[in-house]
Amino acid sequence: MANLTNDFRYSLSPEPHKQRTREILKAHPQIRELISRNPNSFFYILGFVFIQVGIAFLMRDQRWWLILITAWIAGSFANHALFVLIHECAHNLIFKKRWANILSSIICDIPMSIPTAISFRSYHLKHHSFQGNYYLDADLSSRWEAKFIGNSIAGKALWLLLFPVFQALRPPRLKEIKFMNRWTLINWIIVFGFDALVVYYFGWNPLFYFAASLFFSIGLHPLGARWIQEHFLTYPPQETYSYYGPLNTIALNVGYHNEHHDFPSVPWTNLRKIKETAPEFYDILVSHRSWTRLLFRFLLDPNLSLFSRMVRENRDGIPVIQS
Repeated sequence: MANLTNDFRYSLSPEPHKQRTREILKAHPQIRELISRNPNSFFYILGFVFIQVGIAFLMRDQRWWLILITAWIAGSFANHALFVLIHECAHNLIFKKRWANILSSIICDIPMSIPTAISFRSYHLKHHSFQGNYYLDADLSSRWEAKFIGNSIAGKALWLLLFPVFQALRPPRLKEIKFMNRWTLINWIIVFGFDALVVYYFGWNPLFYFAASLFFSIGLHPLGARWIQEHFLTYPPQETYSYYGPLNTIALNVGYHNEHHDFPSVPWTNLRKIKETAPEFYDILVSHRSWTRLLFRFLLDPNLSLFSRMVRENRDGIPVIQS
């Protein structure tokens, strides 16, 4: 159980994945064959975007409460799958050309209501290289964020409910990462332009559905427990956890998080095969079987907070935490 604390945990050890990758490759060199790209993922992108746009069209004359229910039951899962596909694009796991992956990720953003793809790409790749570095890993909450939310049920529920907002407030801390580039502008123009067309022709209800689907897909919903599952210290000192439950089917195997960090160049379709090929490396790790159970544990356990993360110094000259 994590200890009730007002600060992160600190590690003097390197992040665990590079060493395990070397050990797995030594024992199972055939895993290199799983490193590939999967252009078929692009058809998943088109399919989920079509589903979301179609549902939004049907919601144009519906009551607000029905829109929320539909977003909770259906839109959350479709948007979450699109986030997973944005993640695939960030690692260039769909097409060989970088620009093709970037454009594909922007297409994922069309039913998101706000542009996320290019910013995610910029910050997520640093997360892999500098896991746990306070000034390079956007996956870590800011200290003010963790103090503001605290350990209460209400605070943690608010954090999950407004998770996209809190994430959007982290970039000023990450000064080494460039926030804006030409792709960011293209991303904004396409997504906000689509939003404007939707509102002009069909009213605000479809956009409300898009926004509700976005917040539920990564927030106060069983799917939102994914953020707790991946790196929160639910069973310290282990700092990365996989989820092997049934929702991996519609979540495109995103639960295989240790496997992904060990082999980030393996597409989602092959992540299960990593564990099947090297079970002796993964069966000994703690894993989660239920996002719903983990969601309630996070909310109800006062020993779990946004400070339940491992922080380390990954680069000379950058202190772990500055006052």
